[in-house]
Amino acid sequence: MLTLLTSTLHLYRDAFYATRRSFVRGWLVILAVIVFAVLMWIAGMVARPLGIAGGFLLGAVNALLIGATLSLIEQAVKGMRGITIPDVLDSMGHYFWDVISVGFVLWIPTMLLDTSLRANPDSQFLVTACLLLVFILLNPAPEVIYLTRHDSPLDVLKRSYEFVIDNWIEWFLPLALVLAPLGLSLFFKLSSRLGRGAGLDFIQLLLVPFTVLTTWLTDFGISAELTGALALLLTPPLAVGMLLFRGHLFVALSATSRRQRLYQSQFHDSAR
Repeated sequence: MLTLLTSTLHLYRDAFYATRRSFVRGWLVILAVIVFAVLMWIAGMVARPLGIAGGFLLGAVNALLIGATLSLIEQAVKGMRGITIPDVLDSMGHYFWDVISVGFVLWIPTMLLDTSLRANPDSQFLVTACLLLVFILLNPAPEVIYLTRHDSPLDVLKRSYEFVIDNWIEWFLPLALVLAPLGLSLFFKLSSRLGRGAGLDFIQLLLVPFTVLTTWLTDFGISAELTGALALLLTPPLAVGMLLFRGHLFVALSATSRRQRLYQSQFHDSAR
C-alpha cells in the first residue's frame, strides 16, 4: 500500500511539473479560451430563437470551439515551443468531426433519459445514476481524442472505458481530493452535467471550475461580490491548467502499467 501511494505521488509530481512547463509555453491558450467563451455566448444568443435549427448551430459551434481547445492543449502538452496567435487560428476545425461524432453517439441515450424523466419524475435517481456512470467511464474521452489514434466515435468510447478500468485510482484521485470537502451533492451535480457530453461541452468546461471555485471561496467566508469576481478571473487559467494536467497524467498513465510504476518507484526509492 505504501509503495502504491509513493508511486502515485511521484506520478502526480511529474505531471504537475510538466503542467507548469506547458502552462508557461501555452499561456496564450487562456486568452483563446476567453475569446472562445465570448463566441459561444454570441452563438447562444443567435441560436436561441431558432428552435431546432438553433440547437444544431449551437452544437456545431461547440464542436468547433472544443476541437480548437483540444488542439491547443495538445500543442502545449506535446510541443517544446510557445503557443502563438497563428497556432490559435490554425486550431479552428481540428477534431471538429471527432467531437460531433462522439456527441451524436451520446445524444440518443441522453435524449431517451430526458424523455423518461419527463414521463416519470420519479426516475430522477435512475437518470442521475446513468449520467454518473457515463461521467466515470467516459471521463478521459477528450484526452483519447487528441492523444490516441482512434478509428471511430465508438473506438473513442471503448478506449476511454479501457483506460478508466486500468487507471481509475490514479485518474480520479485528484478530482476526489478537490471535491471531497465540498460534499456529495456538488459531485453529483457536476457529474450529471459532464456526463451528458463526456467532457466535450465548452460551457461545462468553464462552468465546472467556476462552480468549484465559487463553492471553495464561499466556504472560506469571502463575500458574494468578491467571490463572483475572483471566480470569473480565475476560471480560464484554472480550466486550462486542469486540461494540461489531465493531458500529462493521461500520457504518463498510458505509457506504463500500475505494476511498472510500482517497480519504478521501488527502484527510485532504493537509489535515493
